Amino acid sequence: MPEARPRVWVSQPLFGDIIAGLDEHFEVDDTREVTAWSPAQVARKLADADGALVTLNERVGAAEIADAPRLRAVANVGVGYDNLDVAALRARDIVATNTPDVLTETTADMGFALLMAAARRITEGERWLRDGRWTQWSFDTLLGHDVHSTTLGILGMGRIGQGIARRGALGFGMRVLYHNRSRLPDRIERNSRAAWVDLDTLLRAADHLVLVLPYSAATRHLIDAAALAKMKPTATLTNIARGGLVDEDALADALSAGRLAAAALDVFEGEPAVNPRLLALRNVVLTPHVGSASLATRRAMATLAVDNLVAALGRGPRAGDPPTPIAATATGATTAKR
Repeated sequence: MPEARPRVWVSQPLFGDIIAGLDEHFEVDDTREVTAWSPAQVARKLADADGALVTLNERVGAAEIADAPRLRAVANVGVGYDNLDVAALRARDIVATNTPDVLTETTADMGFALLMAAARRITEGERWLRDGRWTQWSFDTLLGHDVHSTTLGILGMGRIGQGIARRGALGFGMRVLYHNRSRLPDRIERNSRAAWVDLDTLLRAADHLVLVLPYSAATRHLIDAAALAKMKPTATLTNIARGGLVDEDALADALSAGRLAAAALDVFEGEPAVNPRLLALRNVVLTPHVGSASLATRRAMATLAVDNLVAALGRGPRAGDPPTPIAATATGATTAKR
């Protein structure tokens, strides 16, 4: 009797031709329609799985793996992994992987696009035009704030933060400041044209502040009313990391009162629900968590996740190659979403 093949669960529909790469090695339980899995449903799917390929939508923690004795690997399609309880997985010797590097430049592109849209009031101007309010050109219509030759502040200087720094310094002649828990090596600072400062200095000096740091209990609402009060009233705030980093009500207060010029948000604390106060504001750019959403990058993410799962379960011609374990990439991999 032939040996039973390992069983893997794919939690969301991805690219069919890429997911087909799993068929050669595994019995695949794939998902054909976008599905909002409950924790109990995730647990049932994992109960007889040897591996799983999941997205940010699926939380995998102690409760979800409690009755999954065969589970050996969880491959996350994204660089961020706050949907995974890494400690609980490690305690069970379950390999957890993510997809760093492949989305760095695309997400940095998006972060800079959002920064510019907030500074120059792009989406506000489009709404104003579409509403038929543009009846005559005037000298003071939709005056925004310059990006070139201003100070760019980056909070979380991993791979994506470094990409944003290069765009600002080399493309727009910006002075780049950053804050991390620890200062980067001189070589990386030189390549990024960036200087380390403490958090208070970053908040006070930045004309445009971009958040690209990991979300955790320690960083929840790091940007709160007190932090926002330290920023210039002409500054912009861009968040492409995780929504919970920002106290959204405090941000709405600052934007409404003119204590902050504008914000651009690709992530939200309760997503896909969005704080209704933010929806009502003219001076905030809102996008639906699409920082890495180019066709080439999303295909690369799916491919890497599949390769990670194949390697972690010891299958295929690349079985001897190591997967991309979260523990080995934590410094850079946790600096953004997707």
